[in-house]
Amino acid sequence: MGKTSAGFWTVLGVMLLGGCAHQPAVKVDNSEQPYRIGREDVLDVAVWRDAELSRTLPVRPDGYISMPMVGEVLAAGKTPTELAEALKSSFQPYVQEPRVTVIVREVNSSRVFVTGEVTHPGAYPLRGRVSLIQAIALAGGFTDFANSDGIVVIRSDGNGGQIPVRYSDLISPDGSQDVMLRPGDTIVVP
Repeated sequence: MGKTSAGFWTVLGVMLLGGCAHQPAVKVDNSEQPYRIGREDVLDVAVWRDAELSRTLPVRPDGYISMPMVGEVLAAGKTPTELAEALKSSFQPYVQEPRVTVIVREVNSSRVFVTGEVTHPGAYPLRGRVSLIQAIALAGGFTDFANSDGIVVIRSDGNGGQIPVRYSDLISPDGSQDVMLRPGDTIVVP
């Protein structure tokens, strides 16, 4: 019983000390990403030399658009070029050599969400490159009860997961770089 008990306490002590250690900064990809069409965006779809197929239409809440002859086409999550290629291949049986262009007329889906211990939690439009510090400023800053070193950015793009952020690291001269936000990110300030 003595060896087992000593081994247990050793493992427990290592786990507790590991939990208290300052976690290293997570490497965050701040590179520019191509714009992806989102729900509620408004698109101009132009089919060259075919005015009946060209139109301005919103992306529905389910992510689809409705086009004559081809029906429902998934638009959300695609770049304008990818959507144009998908429409082009859909029109192939009906239109001889279709040339399709997709232009995003209105960007309505690009938002970030700030929740928790900030003055004004809510959804904020993402216009251009917005950093984590800027989003917290948009939300009015921290409340008196905020744990600014426990911030978590939840990234829903499939490979981002949760990004822990210490505000003290962001504002220190030798700290890590700021996190550039992407559409759909949720910032949680405990």
